[in-house]
Amino acid sequence: MALLSVLTPVLAVVLCLVIGFILLGSRETKTTSTSQGKTEGASKADFRPWVDQDLQDDTEITAKEEEDGDWADSNEDEDLLHVPYSPPRYPEETMLARSKDLYTLMNQRRSVRFISPEPFPQEVIDNVIRTAGTAPSGAHTEPWTFVVVSDTETKHQIRRIVEEEEEVNYRQRMGDKWVHDLAKLKTNWIKEYLDVAPYLVLVFKQTYGILPNGKKRTHYYNEISVSISCGLLLAALQNVGLVTVTTTPLNCGPQLRLLLKRPANEKLLILLPVGYPASDATVPDLKRKPLDDIMVHI
Repeated sequence: MALLSVLTPVLAVVLCLVIGFILLGSRETKTTSTSQGKTEGASKADFRPWVDQDLQDDTEITAKEEEDGDWADSNEDEDLLHVPYSPPRYPEETMLARSKDLYTLMNQRRSVRFISPEPFPQEVIDNVIRTAGTAPSGAHTEPWTFVVVSDTETKHQIRRIVEEEEEVNYRQRMGDKWVHDLAKLKTNWIKEYLDVAPYLVLVFKQTYGILPNGKKRTHYYNEISVSISCGLLLAALQNVGLVTVTTTPLNCGPQLRLLLKRPANEKLLILLPVGYPASDATVPDLKRKPLDDIMVHI
């Protein structure tokens, strides 16, 4: 009895510890499960099928990346020369006329999926790309690469890659709502114009630059900068009477980057087939929003 009376408090303590560990383990399991559930829920809520995984905006360079890589000193161009700037100034009547003329020209721009194989001078494309290259960019890093493809076999390989991925996009990734919204435009994964158009222009954004000395250079707002340059490119094409359709084939970037031998810091943003419109080309009868719907004047 004496031994039992001595052991009883010890057994009670041990029993309390065991129960405590069991309860703690149960609580941690529940917390982990809840956390995983929240993460999965957030993941599902954040899932956007129209976002190419190869195009996640990585403008901001993380501290870890800066530590791992050999990055150039941002102070290297501090002594950049500034020069006088005096662009032409037009009379108000001329300004108004020019603004109307440009609007009239650009309002005729349409996305055309029926393109003629008729050739046109390479120099025209060269000048169009030069115009796109005048776009502003973050810290004047000019983070764009325009790959112009006219080789027949390469164009066909691009078409094969795009159509294989686009079929998966239409059947699985895009979802019923997106496919339904596109139905009125009569689009699908068949991209005949990739074979037919005289030129394909693949626009890559450079997520960072590589200097001649091998160091990396931060490219600020690279996706926004390249998108602005694409706007100028579309305007330049319209100016010379050529047509295109802005395509963003999901999940084709890695394969096309490999095919075109582009470095890892370049990500495909837009693919443009370029040419004259086919003689039997048609476009949807779409209307643009009036000025009051797109402009707020304060």
